[in-house]
Amino acid sequence: MDEAADPAGDGPEQDGRAEQEQAKSAPVDRSTAGPLDESEANAVRPYVDLGGVKILPREGLQLRLEVEDGSKRVVAVGLDYAGSTLQVQPFAAPRSTGLWHEIRHQIADQIAKQGGTTKLTVGPFGPELLAEIPAAAPGQPGSKRLARFIGVDGPRWFLRGVIAGDGAVKPDAAEKVEDLFRSIVVVRGTTPMPPRDLIPLTMPQSAGSADGVAPGGTGPTSV
Repeated sequence: MDEAADPAGDGPEQDGRAEQEQAKSAPVDRSTAGPLDESEANAVRPYVDLGGVKILPREGLQLRLEVEDGSKRVVAVGLDYAGSTLQVQPFAAPRSTGLWHEIRHQIADQIAKQGGTTKLTVGPFGPELLAEIPAAAPGQPGSKRLARFIGVDGPRWFLRGVIAGDGAVKPDAAEKVEDLFRSIVVVRGTTPMPPRDLIPLTMPQSAGSADGVAPGGTGPTSV
């Protein structure tokens, strides 16, 4: 857009960007292929109940709960699978609008401030970010790590995922970790929550469900 032609930045193109940022972003088959809302999931499947999300166990999958040091609050779920790591966080969202388009731009800005770079790509869940993030590695100044930032807007919730390891660079591993992300069930609940608040996550409800679940480090708590 020619800024001289619209110095206030409030013309049709600006309005179009605002509408696009508020639109929901999700696969067209989300309600059947996932990530699912609790109301869409098969209630008899043997999910591991972590409060805001339910995880379907599979061979080779390891769960890590990322806990905030001070409050001991669970702030993210880490999934190690197929040579990849997948961090997931569920957030409250408006009923009729989405969060991912706006949040994606904010993530790109944050990574740029850290000295990293991002590239907008399109994957099975829609638009995503492929990021190169500076990583402090002993004896390797200037090293970077690759990560994929994915997001899906559901009914009154937003699910964010960060894929690292083989799933960020190898197609076969990516397909496996994408299927894992699809299998997640989000439990929004009925409690009123401001958009972008983290939907509470908990330890597994039964001792049997806790097999393979280990505490992890501190993760981000907001979007």
